[in-house]
Amino acid sequence: QLQVVESGGGLVQPGASLRLSCTTSGFNLIYYWIAWFRQAPGKEREGVSCITLDSGTTNYSDSVKGRFTISRGNFKNTVMLQMNGLKPEDTALYYCAVKFGFRPCALDPYEYDSWGQGTQVTVSS
Repeated sequence: QLQVVESGGGLVQPGASLRLSCTTSGFNLIYYWIAWFRQAPGKEREGVSCITLDSGTTNYSDSVKGRFTISRGNFKNTVMLQMNGLKPEDTALYYCAVKFGFRPCALDPYEYDSWGQGTQVTVSS
């Protein structure tokens, strides 16, 4: 059974850091894309970052480039999102998603097949 579980969200002040984890099970995580999306109330789901696992190629939205870093975790079934310099506009429910894929990953939510339930990130003073 394929499962995707996010963790690591929380309430932080502007400028702080958080690290989100995406833990998967039931996947043979070689030829996959793993992505982070976020959705704020009243807004569409937005692609944040993704990684193509076999090549290590990464992709970031302009809004987080230079502040967020996606990487594989110490365990091969995990992917991390290190978020530095958090801003109030980063406040959203963050989702991890998985797709079988070879070419460089894309940040289109309609490409992804398996989703987690999300973890809330709130940035507020």
